[in-house]
Amino acid sequence: MRIIEGNIALEGNERIAILCSRFNSMVTDKLVEGARDCFLRHGGLDENLALIKVPGAFELPFMLEKILASGDYDGVCVLGAIIRGGTPHFDYVAAEATKGIANVTLKYSGAVSFGVLTTDGIEQALDRAGLKVGNKGFEAMASLIELLNVYRQLD
Repeated sequence: MRIIEGNIALEGNERIAILCSRFNSMVTDKLVEGARDCFLRHGGLDENLALIKVPGAFELPFMLEKILASGDYDGVCVLGAIIRGGTPHFDYVAAEATKGIANVTLKYSGAVSFGVLTTDGIEQALDRAGLKVGNKGFEAMASLIELLNVYRQLD
């Protein structure tokens, strides 16, 4: 049986965009740091990494479509933090951002990783941004790198 799976190593010429929402920047800035750290640790070149920021998670799918349509990047690591509050706003934003990112990814068959946190509170979000349980930005970039390696094998 032939097994096709990726590893977490870049060749150095990959052009990657980190797409991140600014809302909850205390969390998202840490996610970006983790993603950048992963990219550089695994062979990426800083000049091949772009950070594109949008106001909030709801705007992520729109900008992801622009990025993928441009063809300027080999992959996109999408980051954000949606934190539950006292209203149903969380449910609407989380559902639509997730659905929108998935739809755009399928439309363009793009190499996209999903690192949008959906947490019950700020403490959970900070924990997942590197405080206690690892950095989900780092993990999302690692997933993207592995996905790019699988794509190469299938081309």
